Amino acid sequence: MQEVFSYIIGLGAAVMMPVIFTLLGVCIGIKVSKALKSGLLVGVGFVGLSVVTQLLTSSLGPSLNKMVEIYDLNLQVFDMGWPSAASVAYNTAVGAFIIPVCLGVNLLMVLTRTTKTVNIDLWNYWHFAFIGAIVYFASGSLLWGFFAAVICYIITLVMADLTAHKFQKFYKDMDGISIPQPFCQSFVPFAVVIGKALDKIPGFDKLNIDAEGMKKKFGLLGEPLFLGVIIGCAIGCLACKSWADIVDSIPAILGLGIKMGAVMELIPRITSLIIEGLRPNSEATRELIAKKFKGKRELNIGMSPALVIGHPTTLVVSLLLIPVILFLSVVLPGNQFLPLASLAGMFYLFPAVLPITKGNVLKTFIIGLVALIVGLYFVTSLAGFFTSAAQDVYNITQDQAVKIPDGFSQGAALDFASSLFCWVIFQITHNLQYIGAGILVIIAAFMMYINYKKINRPS
Repeated sequence: MQEVFSYIIGLGAAVMMPVIFTLLGVCIGIKVSKALKSGLLVGVGFVGLSVVTQLLTSSLGPSLNKMVEIYDLNLQVFDMGWPSAASVAYNTAVGAFIIPVCLGVNLLMVLTRTTKTVNIDLWNYWHFAFIGAIVYFASGSLLWGFFAAVICYIITLVMADLTAHKFQKFYKDMDGISIPQPFCQSFVPFAVVIGKALDKIPGFDKLNIDAEGMKKKFGLLGEPLFLGVIIGCAIGCLACKSWADIVDSIPAILGLGIKMGAVMELIPRITSLIIEGLRPNSEATRELIAKKFKGKRELNIGMSPALVIGHPTTLVVSLLLIPVILFLSVVLPGNQFLPLASLAGMFYLFPAVLPITKGNVLKTFIIGLVALIVGLYFVTSLAGFFTSAAQDVYNITQDQAVKIPDGFSQGAALDFASSLFCWVIFQITHNLQYIGAGILVIIAAFMMYINYKKINRPS
């Protein structure tokens, strides 16, 4: 069983998504040729995103490493990046069975009307395997690991339902889509609380500028493309030891700027391919549900947040946060994690936040900043347990991607270890054990009850 699911996961999102969407399309009545084209477009979109995020990581990597060397920014927790974190999560005992377990929970919740999200974003199930893995290695019990994973899955499905209406209203062409990805959904509480606090500040409402407003007010300076070039060049300059070094490195600095601009420009174009491929299945699913249930039942397809990371506000805020969070990670007392490889995952912080901030750049930036500062401490506190899981996987697989380099005592990743859901669930299960399990069951049951009432409310 472990080998079967390891093989499936090893195909990657770019292969899994075309297969899933082609089969789904045929099952809901779409012609084979149209379903195949739909699936291939989604797969091509994921390939494009992988190429662009790899471009971001490979381009920034050398400059960031030079900055670490020049300014002596070495911290003890090595940033392994989310691909390594996913590999660790899926190659543990919890990860081997996480897909069938979570699919079973999803089916049960759909049948009991405690969720209306059908989560087919199988690749991102690694987030649930991640929390399960670190609880497993902290407690030594596989049952505790699966318990944590299932609790996280239930909470995420309910959050996907609760945020679906605003999500679909804010983003275009997202009818019938929800985002059951716990990393995204874990920032919703930050967005709600901080957003309401900011609204109470006199005059703050006058600073309501979205990405389109930035373009109008600042012209070329407000374009994500131009901001990418500027910040890329700035990072390139910071990686130089002196003015003379900057002059000698002008071609490399300009090259980094152009590459950062390319990332900002290409991501929206690539995500449009995924949306184009998704549209036939989404429309056919809504028609089928309307026909079968005669308007009495509504289901959402749970999809990857990659669909919407090309929004201009997401791009602008993510880019602005990169240098800020690098600086803060060094000066914050007690933090031991310097995000480098994880920076490519910065875009995934905002898909569920933007519908709450309505795309307000300043409000989104403040929420992201606070969430990431708290997240750095989350990552630091969980690093030891993640390191145990990574070492176990390396000893079995000898996969160099999950090996912690010499000179570092621990390893971690911003995604998913910086998540509020991950940290809270781990702390409750690890420190309170059976009492904590009771608390989590009550929380999950209460959220399911609230969602049940909402789903079954007469229209």
